[in-house]
Amino acid sequence: MAEPLPPTRPRIPGSGLAKGLAVTLRTMTKKTVTAQYPDAQPELPPRSRGVIGLFEENCTVCMLCARECPDWCIYIDSHKETVPAAAPGGRERSRNVLDRFAIDFSLCMYCGICIEVCPFDALFWSPEFEYAETDIHELTHERDKLREWMWTVPAPPALDPGAEEPKELAAARKTADKLAGEAAAAADAAELAAQTAQQAAQPEPPASGTTTDATAGTTSGTTTDAATGTTSGTPEPSKPSDPQEGAS
Repeated sequence: MAEPLPPTRPRIPGSGLAKGLAVTLRTMTKKTVTAQYPDAQPELPPRSRGVIGLFEENCTVCMLCARECPDWCIYIDSHKETVPAAAPGGRERSRNVLDRFAIDFSLCMYCGICIEVCPFDALFWSPEFEYAETDIHELTHERDKLREWMWTVPAPPALDPGAEEPKELAAARKTADKLAGEAAAAADAAELAAQTAQQAAQPEPPASGTTTDATAGTTSGTTTDAATGTTSGTPEPSKPSDPQEGAS
């Protein structure tokens, strides 16, 4: 058996009108504040979706933003160029060059899908909102205008002090440290090689105080006393006498 519903309070006729009049009276007693636009610019939230800016250097013409756009309001044109080989004997490569990047803001619904799916961070939200036109056909802005809006994009918020370092920065720092270590090792090796070559280029000093007779195998030398100025030498050994001379 279902439980009976609790009794409802009787509704006073005109209670809704009284509540509405109370709100009106409270609003009438407050001071009216008028924003003096355009003399005073409004303070927009940091993540305002005003317009989309293009960072052309990061665009690789992958067409992912144009394919994912639900309104098909992004128009991209490009062509391919041949890049010569970086090293002798290498292979030439082709790359896409951006010719046109335009967004029709009369169709854009500011969903931000193009910005989220861009794999190379070429699209950003800008808080700029003063781009109204008198003709709807002029709301299609080309890449030059999108590039101008790129410089109004606010800086990203600071990271949490306890947050992990982004993997891109960690990889870049690791590569920079590796290159710095290789450069320091190469500099040390070059300095050591220069010192070795310098030592090898210097002539060896001759032996002081002794001379060697290659024929007799005897050694004679002289020394000079710096205090007295006298010179002393090692006498040569006397030759043995001939027995025939004594017999004669």
